Amino acid sequence: MVALSSRIAWSLVAATTAVVGALGVPLVWLTAVGLEQMEVGVVERAARHLLETGTPYLAHPVAVHDFNPYLPGMASFGFPHALFGAGVFSSARLWTLAGFLAVLAAAVAVLVKDERHSRRGVVTGAVWIVASPVVTLPLAIGGVDPVVVAFVLLALAYAHRGRAVGAGLALGAAAALKWTAWPAVPVVVILMAATKGPRAARTTAAVSAAAAALVVVPPLLADPRAFFDNAVLYPFGLSDTTSTAASPLLGHLLATVLPHGKTIAVGLIGAGAIAIAVSLIVRPPTNAAAAAHRLALGLTIAILLSPATRIGYAVYPLTLLAWARCTTLAGLQHPHRAAEMWPMQSGLTRLRSAGE
Repeated sequence: MVALSSRIAWSLVAATTAVVGALGVPLVWLTAVGLEQMEVGVVERAARHLLETGTPYLAHPVAVHDFNPYLPGMASFGFPHALFGAGVFSSARLWTLAGFLAVLAAAVAVLVKDERHSRRGVVTGAVWIVASPVVTLPLAIGGVDPVVVAFVLLALAYAHRGRAVGAGLALGAAAALKWTAWPAVPVVVILMAATKGPRAARTTAAVSAAAAALVVVPPLLADPRAFFDNAVLYPFGLSDTTSTAASPLLGHLLATVLPHGKTIAVGLIGAGAIAIAVSLIVRPPTNAAAAAHRLALGLTIAILLSPATRIGYAVYPLTLLAWARCTTLAGLQHPHRAAEMWPMQSGLTRLRSAGE
């Protein structure tokens, strides 16, 4: 109703209304009644275990809730709970939400720096990203994927500005949280090589690797077996314990229906990764929007073919596609074109404009 009454299609007011209704109201209600996704408890336990033992992983996980499929950086969102005890303001759900919003705001700030003509359109686009169901659902129930993809968006924003160190730090932060961020590293590195040269690409690669290693290596050395059981075998569907990430996508169907289905699915993922790698070499992306499109394609292939996956991982490609539009908008030089790119006018708006 707000959108229909607005003279501007996809307006900021409509986007803000959508965020309040799709995220704010459910989040308050779910918090009040104490409902949350299992990941919240996993992150909070990981933080406590990391502070006590030097590793966020249990040594001998058996049941599903024993496993921590995330990389060590994810435990940071559980530190408030580990340090101050249970409470509304120490919940990992609240801190992953705060992390997502803060990193997304930083990505917008980097993208629109010194480009006032496109600022409102990019901000509106970012608010619509927050309002998207694939983002609001995990944020409301305590999912961790939005904060991971937010760091990838920040890396793309820095790459759009040609800032190699910033892109590397953002990539390193994302790579220290979850495996799903790792495909972004070669894409952004090749983007930097194509736009700023080999030196910038090497800087981005080195900074991202150093930042991720600084977080991942100490817990890996503390208990290599626990790291391998929790963060490698389980999330890739290779553990004896079946992951709860089991949406009936192609990879899951292959793993459950065909003999040696897991091997076939992993092989197909490898083939898809090789195809994307070849495309990056043969036709490297020359701007951040093209890099976002290529990364979205690669992640879609991986999501569809992974033996242990869930449809909620669509937050990665869909958010990347929306961010590509924001990046394109930020690169426009004419204020009127910038205003038109994101709010693609509806038929009603066109008729109204024609009448005026």
